[in-house]
Amino acid sequence: MRITKEQNERLTRVEGDAPMGQVFRRYWIPALLAEEVPEPDCPPVRVRLLGEDLVAFRDSNGEVGLLDAYCSHRRAPLFFGRNEECGLRCVYHGWKFDVNGNCLDTPSEEPGTRLRFRAGIKAYPVFEAGGIIWTYMGPVDTMPEPPDYEWLRAPATHRGVSKTNEACNFLQAIEGGIDTAHSSFAHNNDLSNTKSLRALDRHPKLEVELQPHGFTYASLRRIGGGRKYLRVYQFAMPFMQIRSVLLSWHGQGEDAEYPALHGHIWVPIDDVTTAIYNFAYSARPEQPMPPNWFAEHEVEMGRGPQDFKPGTYWLVREPANDFMIDREVQRTRTFTGIEGVNTQDFAIQTGMGAIVDRSKEALGSTDLAISTARKLLLEATDRAERGEPMLGAAPEDHRNTRAADLLIAEGDAWREVSKDLQSAWY
Repeated sequence: MRITKEQNERLTRVEGDAPMGQVFRRYWIPALLAEEVPEPDCPPVRVRLLGEDLVAFRDSNGEVGLLDAYCSHRRAPLFFGRNEECGLRCVYHGWKFDVNGNCLDTPSEEPGTRLRFRAGIKAYPVFEAGGIIWTYMGPVDTMPEPPDYEWLRAPATHRGVSKTNEACNFLQAIEGGIDTAHSSFAHNNDLSNTKSLRALDRHPKLEVELQPHGFTYASLRRIGGGRKYLRVYQFAMPFMQIRSVLLSWHGQGEDAEYPALHGHIWVPIDDVTTAIYNFAYSARPEQPMPPNWFAEHEVEMGRGPQDFKPGTYWLVREPANDFMIDREVQRTRTFTGIEGVNTQDFAIQTGMGAIVDRSKEALGSTDLAISTARKLLLEATDRAERGEPMLGAAPEDHRNTRAADLLIAEGDAWREVSKDLQSAWY
């Protein structure tokens, strides 16, 4: 899909009243990880979503609040507030707010004043599932039921979730994630291995099918011997990809592989910054993942503890240090010379600039998923302006969806052979 400069602005801008921001406000979106507010009365944390500054806290009863970042009295920052006795108390004059934004106390005013009844602040509804605090920031009359993706139903013993921040617009992060062809190049971490499935065919054939949740797209690679390597991906509007993979786990002197599904959710922090939520879960309800399996996967991706700036979700490898590219490693061992699959993606995506000019692109046949996503997102801006229901927002649109990864015969119809694998098992 050829994108004009005007369409690019409509697709990428999310702050204020921007049309794409209004799209995101009509879905439940991740606001923060549950681990960021781990226990009752823990310190509040700053949250920024769609260009809006907020503060999150978990009250004495374990309920999470997501409020305007500033006190209604003098706009003092509530990040410095005291989280106590089922409320967040501003340290400037002691005004206190509950998880719903109600003002509970105005101790700097005369006793008995009714000021607190009109001093409440903005609060967004939240929903906790899958290790994530989700929020809805749109009109009340268009609010769907909370999400019910299959991975949210997997127990904690079967899944893992993490977060990474990225310094670019959300759309180029999404487009990098749903671009299946680049994995044959950017993520070739062993130049000597010419027999890997993605190295055997570096120009996959893509097919796309529209779905109630967004779309399904299939990548088909010819690998010889009358076989094809099939990967069936799901894109759930407006921001989630799900795919299937065998995750390796190395423990007790034995190597093992476990069938799993994993993916990403790309959430706009503002126009030029994105939070990426990474998740993985066991493909089989009867098979919990081994201890440390997700942590080991994160290290392989370049998202281990040592890869982050202390106390943040920002990577140590960043544009300012050219992602620590090693040109000798690039020449002799890996395609990019950059360590970590996640980091390789970030280097390319942020290197395009904060918001890439898509009017200068020359798309090819392997960009079908990207052009489909753009089309659906542009249509979503029109739906939001007309007040229509959003594609994939209702739980029944996405709850039965999963991805698949398998070898098939040349003559097999991929839709048929992967049909059962694309239905939720949880």
